[in-house]
Amino acid sequence: MPATSPAHHPRRSRRTNRLLASAAGVLTVGALAAAALPGAANAGENRGSQGEPHGHPGRYQDVQLLSFNDLHGNLEPPTGSSGRVTEIQPDGTTKTVDAGGVEYLATHLREARKGNRYSVTAAGGDMVGASPLLSGLFHDEPTIEALNKLDLDVTSVGNHEFDEGARELARLQNGGCHPVDGCYTDKKFKGADFPYLAANVLDDRTGKPLLKPYWVWRKNGVKVGFIGVTLEGTPNIVSAEGVKGLSFKDEVETINRYAKELQRQGVKSIVALVHEGGFPASSAYNYDCDSPGAGDGISGPIADIAKNVSPQVDALVTGHTHAAYACTIPDPAGKPRTVTSAASFGRLYTDTTLTYDRWTGDIARTAVKSANHVVTRDVPKAPDMTRLIDRWNTLAAPIGNRPIGYISGDIVKDGTESPLGDLIADAQLAYGRTLDPETDLALMNPGGIRASLTHAASGKEGDGVVTFAEAFTVQPFANTVNLQDFTGAQLIQALKEQVSGANAAAPKILQISSGLTYTLDLTKSGADRVVTDSIRLDGSAIDPSATYRVATNSFLAGGGDGFPTLGEGTGDLVGEDDLTALEQYLTANSSATAPLAPPAADRITIVQ
Repeated sequence: MPATSPAHHPRRSRRTNRLLASAAGVLTVGALAAAALPGAANAGENRGSQGEPHGHPGRYQDVQLLSFNDLHGNLEPPTGSSGRVTEIQPDGTTKTVDAGGVEYLATHLREARKGNRYSVTAAGGDMVGASPLLSGLFHDEPTIEALNKLDLDVTSVGNHEFDEGARELARLQNGGCHPVDGCYTDKKFKGADFPYLAANVLDDRTGKPLLKPYWVWRKNGVKVGFIGVTLEGTPNIVSAEGVKGLSFKDEVETINRYAKELQRQGVKSIVALVHEGGFPASSAYNYDCDSPGAGDGISGPIADIAKNVSPQVDALVTGHTHAAYACTIPDPAGKPRTVTSAASFGRLYTDTTLTYDRWTGDIARTAVKSANHVVTRDVPKAPDMTRLIDRWNTLAAPIGNRPIGYISGDIVKDGTESPLGDLIADAQLAYGRTLDPETDLALMNPGGIRASLTHAASGKEGDGVVTFAEAFTVQPFANTVNLQDFTGAQLIQALKEQVSGANAAAPKILQISSGLTYTLDLTKSGADRVVTDSIRLDGSAIDPSATYRVATNSFLAGGGDGFPTLGEGTGDLVGEDDLTALEQYLTANSSATAPLAPPAADRITIVQ
């Protein structure tokens, strides 16, 4: 799984039971005048424009398509780098802008819809999963409620919609109380008002799509079809239990199949919602990827998908990589086609104008315009969203506000080897040794680390205090800490799988515990990038025939993230969840007077 994309594992209900029980009996607690908001593309915003249609008044109808992706349950404004976007200024310099939060997203979307009688709102998957505590603690019911209030019309599934398996996804769609944790409020959870689309996710028992493959938006004779798919590689980045009994099919073949079916039904205007993405040349949200010299504007999987999806599809709303772009990529007929992504965490939304030709029923592709807009925090908060957040915080705050440790500075998750990755690996090693003193080392997948730990206070706890909610945001998956035995040869092979096999094109560098060191030579290719002779544990070379006791999370212990060798361990011993390990480590190794310093991240020597 790319470093920009999360690891994927189901939460364990026992955590929810334990945490809610600890909060029993504890409770916590007018609209401002509407301000002018950026409803249309402003100067410098990322824009894909292909001209205007001509003639025949009444023939053409503009349809506004508002879209976003990868919300991941971020109801409150995300903190640190996760709550900012980069913006290119007119003079070519860049600045960062604070962004996100559903109270502001609702205001921006509602303002954008004003004056647009033909407006539809769609999303590109990962609305839930890997969520902060406010949503994740309640199996993402708060986020579904918020999306209903946002008037979301339709979304594709993403890989994270399978974190807790197909049955839980069906509950989010259809409603009902959680089968283990029950109901959280007096009102029964009613589920999503919008359809989740899963055209390429088949139920192995029936051979049919798990959920609806497509949905058609209709208004006054205007018809726009939406086909929803997630990435074919979802099983490689989700725990095996989460996708048990499901098959994930090729994105292009699936979209093309259902595009033909929609055409047969007389629906000729089609948008594909694709939970797969790409990488623009710039991280700035308003980078002009259609400018001369920018090439196709986007690299990565979505570029190949876009080049091969049927010309019958008029636009692609994408996601997964958490990147921002509003570009055009030629379809197989060589005709420009809009491809968009609105970053992640509700920091951006995309406003696309699709000009519908009433004579043909198709989109006048020469008139498509698209731009990303920042969900700025300088607008009035939507009061209904504030009430929703306050209501769920009443339940979550007593748990989330509990201090569990202290840090002297930001401990970031970024980098090939990150300070936070080292900290989590050390925490799992320490926890593993409480189960088995012979535990030698720990390995952590980078995609399982969802956010950095920031020194600045996120609430009223004070600077440098790590709360349970902050730690939950870092590790929200409730993977267990698993101990397994591996030979030295297997350990070496697992390290080489970081840069070979399924991970050859997009390396996934494991975060390693103190005492394990090696050299990563990026001037070489494939498995040779891990220098075998450099691998040391406490200064001694790894003995291929010796046995080593290794702590990993349950996702890696199942061979996830392209590490099949880690699924071959023996002598399994399963402990508590990984968040418990992190909490115990922070509590034992920090205090208000002696906060924990960020690790040096010097265990992997990188040659470039």
